[in-house]
Amino acid sequence: MNEHVEFWDRPMADEIYLLAGWNQWADAGNISSGLPTYLIKHLDATPLGQLNVDECYFFQVPGTHHFLRPDIKLKEGMPIALEGRDNNYYYWSEGRRGLVIFLGEEPHVNPRLYADAFLDAAQELGVRRIVALGGVYGAMPYDRDREIHAVYSLPEIKDELADLSVKMSNYEGGSTIGTYLVYQAGRRGIEFIDLYAFVPAYDFAPLSPNVQGVRIDNDYAAWHEVMRRLNHMLGTDVDISDLEARSSQLKASMHDRIEEFDRKNPDLHVKDQMRRLSEGFAEESFAPLDDLWEQELGDLLDDLGS
Repeated sequence: MNEHVEFWDRPMADEIYLLAGWNQWADAGNISSGLPTYLIKHLDATPLGQLNVDECYFFQVPGTHHFLRPDIKLKEGMPIALEGRDNNYYYWSEGRRGLVIFLGEEPHVNPRLYADAFLDAAQELGVRRIVALGGVYGAMPYDRDREIHAVYSLPEIKDELADLSVKMSNYEGGSTIGTYLVYQAGRRGIEFIDLYAFVPAYDFAPLSPNVQGVRIDNDYAAWHEVMRRLNHMLGTDVDISDLEARSSQLKASMHDRIEEFDRKNPDLHVKDQMRRLSEGFAEESFAPLDDLWEQELGDLLDDLGS
C-alpha cells in the first residue's frame, strides 16, 4: 500500500464506487465540498481511512500571516491538539453496491504525490469508478436545470455520458485537482469522471458600481441535479427527496431576492435581464428512461383511478 494511505476497514461490496470532493478553487455552490459533507451526514457514512499528505501543503506564504498554518490548541503551555489538512474517506453500502465518499483539501504543492496516493487508495479499495465534483459560477437562469459539464479519463466512457445530459468540456486553462486527477487516472487506465455544474451568479457592477452582485452559496438545485445523475449512473438509490425540496425552496427564495432587488433598483431593469437570460438559455434536462416509465405508469394509474 502507498505509505501516504491509511485505511481502518475494507468495504466488502461487489461493486465499489468513489465519490470525491474538495475544498478547492472550483467549488461554486459548494458542490465539491458541501455535497459530500451533506451525503456523509445524510447517509450516516462510517469513517474508513485517510490520506496523510502533509508534504502537499504550505506551512506559510510570506504576507499571509496564519492563513495557511495548521491550527494548534494549547492548555497551560502544553499542546493537546494539532489540526492539519483533512483528506478523509467514508463508506456507505446498499445491497451489493458500496459508495466511498472522499472529502479532502486541494493540495498546494506536490500534486503528483497527492494524485499517486489518491489513485493508489482507489485501487487498493477495488474501486470500479471514481466520480469527482466541481462547481463554476456563471450567468444562467436560477429557475432552470443546471448545466453540467464532464471530463473523463478513458474514451469508452464518452458514450455512457451522453445518456446523462451533460456537455463535454472544451476548457483550456489552469487545472483543478479534479481535472489533474482525470489526466493521471487515464494514464493508469482508471475510470474517472469529473462533473462540473454551473451555478447562477449575477454581476451587476457594469450597470452600477454601487450595487453588489448576487450568487448562490449552497446550490441545492445543482446538488439535486448531480445526485440524480449519480444514482442513475452508479445504480445506487440514495434518497434525494430532501434535496429536491431544498432545490424548490432555493428557486423560490431566489425569485424573492430578484423581486426585492428589482424594487430597490428599478433603473437597472434586472427582471428584464433575467427574462432575456432565460429566453437565450438552452436547457438540457436529464430525463432517464426509468423516470419516464415511472411517470407514464403514474399517469396511467391516475387515469384508471378517475
